[in-house]
Amino acid sequence: MTQKEISKDFLNLCAFGNSKKAFELYVDKNFKHHNAYFKGDADSLMIAMEESHKNSPNKIFEIRQIFHEGDSVALHSYIQTESNLEIAVVHILKFENEKIIELWDIIQQFPENIINENGMF
Repeated sequence: MTQKEISKDFLNLCAFGNSKKAFELYVDKNFKHHNAYFKGDADSLMIAMEESHKNSPNKIFEIRQIFHEGDSVALHSYIQTESNLEIAVVHILKFENEKIIELWDIIQQFPENIINENGMF
């Protein structure tokens, strides 16, 4: 699998309740992440992703764009929760030896009234 394919599968597995499998398949033992709301280790993020799925098992998750350069892949995604909260997310995954070694996520909630005529996507 390419790094882009791994990235897509990893995020889809995590979004739809298979975080443990995603981490087992694709995450390096020295993984670290930069989400400010959780400890920086793999287990903390995996558990948070599992909780997110439990809280919103029927959410919509769509990867809209993927960019790949060197050892990094960036994915621009749309999420809509069951309570109709809409979110734009950018995940940046860094690879080493075809495993995800590092992850960043940037999250922006849709405002109630979007002024920009181009929308969020």
